Amino acid sequence: MDGQKDAPKTGRLDQVLRALAGHIEAPEADDNQAPVRQCHRYLSGRRNHLNYRDALANDLPIGSGEIESAHRYIAQQRLKRPGAWWRVEHAEYMLALRINRQNGDWAVYWATLGKTGSPANQNQPAASRKSAA
Repeated sequence: MDGQKDAPKTGRLDQVLRALAGHIEAPEADDNQAPVRQCHRYLSGRRNHLNYRDALANDLPIGSGEIESAHRYIAQQRLKRPGAWWRVEHAEYMLALRINRQNGDWAVYWATLGKTGSPANQNQPAASRKSAA
């Protein structure tokens, strides 16, 4: 199992899938009783997201922890200040700006907005149906 866990990091996802294929449960087994089948299906359906070798070579994170914890320093740090309150539509714009800054798109965003009147990228909120947060 340890060898299989390291295989995607070195570009050997196909090796993992072949190893799992030999242990897939019978088709009549329910999915909740077929963990190997579930794992094989999950990995097969996400091949494009599991290019760990290239991500590691480019010093990119491969775990979800960094992304999942980003809400603390992108959203909560700004939006949950003592005494702060926000309308949902305004909070979404604030988050869009913070995402632009975090992604290194700050200068491009403002330069494009100044020239064209529209944002330079898709980091903007969708229309919200909520009226207040």
